[in-house]
Amino acid sequence: MQKKLKIALCKTSYFVLFGILTLTMSKNASAQTTTSHSPYSQFGLGQMREDLLPQTRAMGGIAAGVRYQSGLSVLNVSNPASYSAMTRTILEAGLYANGTQLSKGSASDYTADFAFSHFALGIPLSKAGGLAFGLLPYSDVGYSSSGLRTIEPYTYRTSVSGEGGLNKAFAGYGISPIKGLSVGANVGFIFGNLKDIDATEFAYSMNAYNTFQTDNRLIRGITFDYGVQYFKALGNKMNFTVGYSGSLNNTINDYTTRVVTRSRTDPSSEVEEQVAIDTTFSGDISTRKINLPMKHNVGFTLSKGYNWMVGADFKYADWSGFQTRTDEPKLGKNYGIAIGGQIKPDPTSIRYMNQVDYRLGVRYNKTHLTVNNHRIDDMAITVGMGFPLPETNFGRTFSTINVSAEFGQQGTMTNNLVRERYININLGFTINDTWFMRRSYD
Repeated sequence: MQKKLKIALCKTSYFVLFGILTLTMSKNASAQTTTSHSPYSQFGLGQMREDLLPQTRAMGGIAAGVRYQSGLSVLNVSNPASYSAMTRTILEAGLYANGTQLSKGSASDYTADFAFSHFALGIPLSKAGGLAFGLLPYSDVGYSSSGLRTIEPYTYRTSVSGEGGLNKAFAGYGISPIKGLSVGANVGFIFGNLKDIDATEFAYSMNAYNTFQTDNRLIRGITFDYGVQYFKALGNKMNFTVGYSGSLNNTINDYTTRVVTRSRTDPSSEVEEQVAIDTTFSGDISTRKINLPMKHNVGFTLSKGYNWMVGADFKYADWSGFQTRTDEPKLGKNYGIAIGGQIKPDPTSIRYMNQVDYRLGVRYNKTHLTVNNHRIDDMAITVGMGFPLPETNFGRTFSTINVSAEFGQQGTMTNNLVRERYININLGFTINDTWFMRRSYD
């Protein structure tokens, strides 16, 4: 008998991979459009999204000690040390939706949006560890405010707004050098555009010029993240994992340009359409390096096989060294805590709902933002479910649909601030497949 090595890729996984890649490419442009409607996204780099997938977001965002879920290895981008646990190729892709209520005084406003959420691929390397790469949203900017002013005999409107977002492409590697201990690292590339727009409009005077100033911030840079996990079996199918993940003092580039244009309101338009007159300025404003905060995340999980898991994380990031824009408030230190878990009622049951993963969590975050001498807090209750799909390819391919929801609040209506109440929905598709096999032939 002569043995030959053959790489076997099942047709089902191939077509699913092609479909997800197509979805990713078609949504790539929208990954840079804003999905934030928070007035607090105007500070720093915007609303930070974190490297979390739906299955960990549903548990309050615990991640440092997550290595297995329901007894199976997972692709945990937040801690690259977890890559060494992968035994199958893991494909992840998903969508994100948001609904927000903004309140200030007696006024309220409602917004909604959705976008591509994430794409990631994890490849096991047996005893050599595991590889992962993918694309994630890094931050979003989306804010707008305006008001009317009068200089006799003219009434004009001033407004400030922002839009855009940053993405993070990453590649990582994790390995277990000794039993129970694993280490890993991610190399990321952050890229995207953030726009800030100041406008002065004489909407009720057709002979006056309206002025628009647009600052475009082009962000580029390399980041390094790392992690470590220690895994211990406690007997009676109990397992304990403690983990730590962090980032170096990464530096990225900010290249800012400015365009100032004048326009006139079209008197024949019912929607105050602007007719361009000229461009009064177009040029570079600044080229600078921005220091990202050093981040630290430590946590643990305690689990029992396929049945249940609980865990907690403590998160810290120091934004005080971040170079803010002119006249922007200095940023501070960010403290956060997350507690969560999941349960599968009966993995051996023939009833489908007994095989579903039910997830619950809570998180609290004292953010790095101080506005009107008031520290901004962010808190949320999280829920989610993991729906298993029928196994295919003789049990070598199995998939899950993961859904998570975050019901949260950021800010307050005291101190003349805006209270933001939101619902974030994440939908993810997970495919576990045995792509590479050894087969024997006569």
